[in-house]
Formats: sequence, structure tokens, C-alpha cells
Amino acid sequence: MRATVRDVAVAAGVSPKTVSNVINGVVFVRPETRARVESAIADLKYVPNLSARGLRNGRTGAIALAFPDVSTEYSAEMLDQFVEVAHEKGWSIQLEQTGKRPEREGELLSKGREHLVDGLVLNPINLESSAIVGADDLPPVVVIGEVEQDLVDRVGLDSTTAAHDMTAHLLGLGHRRIAVVGAPAAEFATATALSRIRGYRQALSVAGVPNDPSLELVVLDWVPGLAGESVLKALDDGVTFDAVFAFTDTMAAGVLSALGSRGIRVPDDLSVVGFDDVTAARYATPPLTSVSFDKRAFAVATLDLLADRIADRSLPPRAVVIPHEIVSRASTRRR
Repeated sequence: MRATVRDVAVAAGVSPKTVSNVINGVVFVRPETRARVESAIADLKYVPNLSARGLRNGRTGAIALAFPDVSTEYSAEMLDQFVEVAHEKGWSIQLEQTGKRPEREGELLSKGREHLVDGLVLNPINLESSAIVGADDLPPVVVIGEVEQDLVDRVGLDSTTAAHDMTAHLLGLGHRRIAVVGAPAAEFATATALSRIRGYRQALSVAGVPNDPSLELVVLDWVPGLAGESVLKALDDGVTFDAVFAFTDTMAAGVLSALGSRGIRVPDDLSVVGFDDVTAARYATPPLTSVSFDKRAFAVATLDLLADRIADRSLPPRAVVIPHEIVSRASTRRR
């Protein structure tokens, strides 16, 4: 016979309400109590009846999560953390890709309004194209990433400061001609590109290093091949630089490959750095210096905000900034 909430409660020595709180993940439960309940759930092989739960509390037990591009390693690693944390809260996830189809955000908002999902996590590339702007009757939403707004809850890095810190790190190693890969352009001005170029320019200004526009390399799609091509084109055009700051580790991988094809040694001839500290960065040749942050902490902060929002839509919008650090590896050296 299928185990019930009451069976779990008896086995764990708690009330059925406490079991529900552990499963739903929206009410604090003491760690030792949570551990007993989770152990009883495992022992009894209890599976929550999500459809019955939805009929009782008007919730589906599902949330929607949107990334601009789910094909990147960064998205894969973030999704892994979100799925695990959501599972701990008793939620399933519906995944969507919105980078080239921003109208899909609107479709997800409609699902929230129709109570097909309990809440949404959106990662728009800029505020102008996001469906949250001008929308009425927003369902529970948390925006992640660099888009700054006060319409809904937000979780992200301070990418401007992070880019400043990485540029300052390179300047501290003696570099003065630092090329950036992923600079914004009129046809590709994402919030991420704008925030990171701002931090780069600020660090140059603080150090008294002139900003040379020829060092700001535009890449219309942040993929390895185009990133590498942009660096080789700059070299062919006679642009000189002693370091490359790629605005993602994915692009940095393309830069490393392109430089290797020309016999340019990293870090002997050039330093190369990235952003996001994905797993592959640690195993690149050479291992990549990168901006790092705790991806699980990012997912926890986001889904905690979403749980609060689902429980109480009247809360004022909140913003959480996840700390970052510069992880120095063998792709950089002192000049």
C-alpha cells in the first residue's frame, strides 16, 4: 500500500503539518527535524501526490525556468543547481529558452497567470525586450542576471564590479593593452555586455590607462568560434594587446584555441581570462583564470525569493547580490 503523509509523520515522530512543510519547502523547519522527515520519506518510499496537493492549495508543484541559451556550459551548470534546489523544495521545473525568442517570456507569464505553474524564474537579455515591462497582474516572478529593475525580485552578480576586479587583476600583473571579447554594439547590447564593459572601462580609468576602442571586440553571438575569430581579426588588423578578457569562459575557450592556431602561447605571449568559472575552465589548456561565484547559492537565493513571493505576493520587490571572486590560474602571468 502506498505510504501517506500520516505514515511519514508517525515514522518521523512529527505532525502531518510538519511533513507538509518539509515537502513544500516554504516554511522553515529545524534541520534535525527536516532530517528525520526526509529519512522517513526515503524509508517509506513516500511520493507526494502533486495533483491532490494542487487541488487543496491551488498550486501545481511546478515552476518555469527560462535561460537565453540552454546549450552553453554555464546554463547547464546553473540548471543543474536549480533542478536540485527545486527538488529539495518539492518542485518540478519546466525549462524554456528565450534568447532568440523573447516572446516566449510572455508565454511563460501566461502560464503563471493561468496557474499552470506556481512561479517563474526569468533571465532576460535586456529590460527593453522583457515581457515583465508593462505587464499587468504579474504572477510570482524572480529575474536573474544583469538586468536591473525594481518591478520584481532579482538575483544576480554585480557584473560591473566583477569585470572591474578582473580588469584590475590584469592591470596588477602589468598588462596595459587589455582586449575585451563581447563588447556591446548597437545590434547586440545585452545587459551583461553593458555591465561588464562598464566595469572594464572603470578599472582602466582608475589606473590611468587610456581606453582604446579598438580593444573592445564585438561578438554578435557569444560562442567560441566567433570569439576566436574576433581576436584573430584584431591581430590581422594590427591591433596590439598583451591580455584578453573574454566576457564568458565559453568565449575564452574559443580565444585559447584561436591563439594556439597561430602559435601564440598563453600565458607566455598573452594572458587570457574569462568569466563564470565553469568546470571546463579548470581543465582548459592552460587552466583559465576566471570570475567565480557560488552557483548553488545563486539557485538557493533565487528559489527562496520565489517561495516567499508565491506565499505572499504583497511583499515589496527584493534584490540579492551573489558575491564573486577572481580565481587565478595558469592562463595569466605577470608582465
